[in-house]
Amino acid sequence: MNSAEKHKLFKQIMWDYNILPEDIESVLKGEKALAGHYTRDTLFLKLLESYSWFTILQLLSINEIHSLLTTQTISKLRSPSLREKYEFVQKRLQKIILSAG
Repeated sequence: MNSAEKHKLFKQIMWDYNILPEDIESVLKGEKALAGHYTRDTLFLKLLESYSWFTILQLLSINEIHSLLTTQTISKLRSPSLREKYEFVQKRLQKIILSAG
């Protein structure tokens, strides 16, 4: 996914805020602390609740996802089915990353 496509997706989830997509990307990469009032963790949570797993894989690297997909983050998901889904993903990512390392 190219930068313009990513920025379009970032604009879509922030439709009700005047936050630049470049700021969102910088926060997700860990280069900035905040985009508006959003932190890296709260932006990631918003991505999980807004987009499919396959879209998230295009927006962030596996290692970025692995570091952000914590038990604490999963517990903040509003939907029980999403919590269950991402608990499974978290376990699978741990196995994949441990076996690759």
